[in-house]
Amino acid sequence: MPIYHPAFDGPPPFVPILGGLMFLLFTILFVGTLLFLAKRGRLAGPPSFFRPPEFEARTILANRYAGGDISTDEFLERAATLNWTPGVDDPRLQDRKKR
Repeated sequence: MPIYHPAFDGPPPFVPILGGLMFLLFTILFVGTLLFLAKRGRLAGPPSFFRPPEFEARTILANRYAGGDISTDEFLERAATLNWTPGVDDPRLQDRKKR
């Protein structure tokens, strides 16, 4: 015959709340780690995620010049509009490469 004791009725009523709090804590920790790594550049996103917006315009301009669609003068004029000196790497992109 089992012995009845009030301490053996089961877990205290606050135990399910601890499980929910642990879940929230780990979720916040996981999201915070992802954000920290993304901001520090340690987490790789899509290649265009960290590029400046004018990078795509430079690429299109260079491809059009390479394909012969525009002349050298027009290429240099449009590159100057983008504040870009062709043949010189962007220092903002060099910082990303060093990491």
